[in-house]
Amino acid sequence: MKIDTPTQKHRSFTDAKQAVEYLVEIYEGATQFLADSFVSFTLGENDAFTRAFYPEIRIKVESHVRVDSRLSFGHVPFPGEYVTTITQPELFRYYLIDQIDLLLKSHEVPIEIGPSETPIPIHFALPIGADALSGADEERMRILRDYFDVPSLENTHDEIVNGEDWKYPDGSRPLASFTAQRVDYSLARLAHYTATKPKHYQNYVLFTNYQFYVDEFWKFAKEMINDENSGYTSFTVPGNAEYTKDGWQGTPAEKAPQMPAYHLKRKHGSGITLINIGVGPSNAKTITDHVAVLRPHVWLMLGHCAGLRNSQRLGDYVLAHAYMREDQVLDSDIPPWVPLPALSEVQRALENSVAEVTNFKGYELKRIMRTGTVASTDNRNWELSDVSGPVKRLNQARAVALDMESATIAANGFRFRVPYGTLLCVSDKPLHGELKLPGMASDFYKTQISQHLLIGIKTMEELREMPISELHSRKLRSFNETAFL
Repeated sequence: MKIDTPTQKHRSFTDAKQAVEYLVEIYEGATQFLADSFVSFTLGENDAFTRAFYPEIRIKVESHVRVDSRLSFGHVPFPGEYVTTITQPELFRYYLIDQIDLLLKSHEVPIEIGPSETPIPIHFALPIGADALSGADEERMRILRDYFDVPSLENTHDEIVNGEDWKYPDGSRPLASFTAQRVDYSLARLAHYTATKPKHYQNYVLFTNYQFYVDEFWKFAKEMINDENSGYTSFTVPGNAEYTKDGWQGTPAEKAPQMPAYHLKRKHGSGITLINIGVGPSNAKTITDHVAVLRPHVWLMLGHCAGLRNSQRLGDYVLAHAYMREDQVLDSDIPPWVPLPALSEVQRALENSVAEVTNFKGYELKRIMRTGTVASTDNRNWELSDVSGPVKRLNQARAVALDMESATIAANGFRFRVPYGTLLCVSDKPLHGELKLPGMASDFYKTQISQHLLIGIKTMEELREMPISELHSRKLRSFNETAFL
């Protein structure tokens, strides 16, 4: 059987914008070729194996000349040939321009753009994804693999971010943390889990496990869209319905997805995304595994927790400065003995926002907020069993709060080089007889949770004003790191 495939040449570039334009040209040509071929296949008109390839970025560095090492990214660690496969370059346009521009300035050698040797799976080439596949004749779909490449686990992995000495088939080292197929896999998962398209995601991401925050975010977003001076342009909700100053375009989803996402958008993705991840470390890992491929500038956990100190009140805030990991879901990817450092830039922004919203300053902040170790467990009902063991460990760790998601989100932030932070609200004190039961919420508690989301939003707005080079701390980068963030 013959193989039908488009052909493009490799070209050298010293201009990042022109390089990205060629990436877009190659990718769009390849995916359109596959989409057209798929239509012919469904009609029984295609008798050739059809293949197209992801575009790639390649650079060859031959000098040990010292680069500007003040940045923790934007340069390769030592001479050699480096490459990364790219998918959906239009979605990542501004990210790619920034990363390529830094690379060109750091090493003063051209980069090369062209087709890679990694085929694009037909599932990821079709604009409407699984809907198009499900509409094809069942008999034809049984022989799909005879005519097209399909997703392969060989190219869908986390070996780069997990610190493995992984290389491309030709021996080149990776320029970026994810292969193109790994990115495509996560983009498809995000659309499935959150019912919003990847193009709507913003660079500042809030995670929560409480529907009240979603309701408050919805109200805040509408106020911002109707404020001409806010800088926010639209608000997208599950179902990809979008609210602008002219009203709604589209219809919100009737049924909530597993982890609904809401996007308060600004120019160049500088707005805020809020995702209700539900309960548990498994959900926390799942969503951050996929959001990470979008390379956000920061993500924060705003959730509820069990207060472990008798001096705490329901509604007090806990600013995590360390994490005790008993969630277990990430142990094989990032062992529990790996320390998760507090990021000073994020910590300061969170503390400043608490002070601004609550009007407590300096020492007075201790009336409503404690800074300390947050423990995360995979057992929501841990207090129903013998608590002597857990309590001893919590005491040894000097933990001030316990939840199910924060350490997971922080660990995956560290693992994926995404700045992270946690601000929790005490909703129960099981060690002191105050359980999370209906009717136990005090007026103070209700006031605090109404302020909690606003604190998270103001934190993001403060971090947005910070240079990216400062926000992406060197604490998150290894000594043998990829050039791209």
